[in-house]
Amino acid sequence: MLRFTLYTVSLCTALVLTPPAQAGLEEGIAAANVGDFETAINEFQYLADRGFAPGIYELAQLYENGYGVAKNQYKAAQLYQQAVDKEYADAMFSLAVMYQEGRGVKVDSQRAVQLFIGAAKKGVAAAQFNLGVMYTNGEGVLKDYPTAVDWYQQAAAQNYTLAQFNLALMYYEGLGVPKSIEKSYIWNSIAEFNGNLDASTSRKLDERRLQPDAIERAKRTANDMYERILAGRYIGEGRRL
Repeated sequence: MLRFTLYTVSLCTALVLTPPAQAGLEEGIAAANVGDFETAINEFQYLADRGFAPGIYELAQLYENGYGVAKNQYKAAQLYQQAVDKEYADAMFSLAVMYQEGRGVKVDSQRAVQLFIGAAKKGVAAAQFNLGVMYTNGEGVLKDYPTAVDWYQQAAAQNYTLAQFNLALMYYEGLGVPKSIEKSYIWNSIAEFNGNLDASTSRKLDERRLQPDAIERAKRTANDMYERILAGRYIGEGRRL
């Protein structure tokens, strides 16, 4: 049985802030990007003290990674929790990873699942993907291949390449979906369009098992689906979550 792996880096999500807060956040991020962590800390701490979730989140990132401050996983987890309490999706994802790995908090896969679900429902593709992995492997939840496929579908619709590749594997193995080498070929092709070398190798293996007419049909479908994904018009199959 294949064992899938998690993705552990979050992406920044948008939040509507007042102009001064947004300006302070942008200044802090710009400072951090050039290594001026003193300015970044001051900006983020100012925002955090006023309860702005993005500022709390960015400050947590500095503590988690030890940028401009002594690395402090416990402090980072506390800050992420403050942002989670304000329904900030990126903080949900980051804190879920900490519970998954036992950094700053005790390992708690079930709590990680809860946090990933919160982030996933807010559209964080990495969280959707990680839930797919956890339902595939039975980590923090009972194994549930159909649910795993649903989460992969949501992330794949956002052009999340790892989810596209894992969908191909699910179709290849017939896990949570009817076994289909043609659909495996389609999703491997889409992941390959995004530069996934493992998907390229898998697609070539799929090709050996398909008839020429099926290959041509799969190529057309993959091209059409990829165009719809890039345009934000692909909604996936069986979105029951």
